[in-house]
Amino acid sequence: MFRTQAGFRTQAGTLALIVFAALAVPSSAAEKKITKSQLPAAVAKTAKQQSIGATVLGYSQDRENGQLEYEVQMTTGGHSKDVTIAPDGQLLEIEEQVKLTSLPLKVQAALHRKAGKGTITKVESLVKHGALVAYEAQVLNAGRHSEVQVGPGGETLQH
Repeated sequence: MFRTQAGFRTQAGTLALIVFAALAVPSSAAEKKITKSQLPAAVAKTAKQQSIGATVLGYSQDRENGQLEYEVQMTTGGHSKDVTIAPDGQLLEIEEQVKLTSLPLKVQAALHRKAGKGTITKVESLVKHGALVAYEAQVLNAGRHSEVQVGPGGETLQH
């Protein structure tokens, strides 16, 4: 317990310290930055193939639905590209920045509808296991960031 200037005890200070300490401890499910040399051989091979002509910004490992995954963050051709790889080297997902204006009009309209009054600041294509599954837009609205997704044809996704 803490005492205020008037000498009263307060638990608010103790509670604040506990909350601060809990937030300072990293979550075991959080993404962990790693070096290229820490990648398993199969992951390193896929990462090398996927980053030809790109500038690699970093590597990380994470658990998604209990499964270990590795991510390579890079830039290529002036845009971002993140590649997710399984420990056996299988390419799981590619998130690659695309220009909103390069998308079919139906997809652009659907993203704008989902963004509402917000401003679309970045759009990425999501490819899983070799198939385009969605477009994801980052939206800024009244100082808050959010994301919206639509299917490859502009349809609403079921998640």
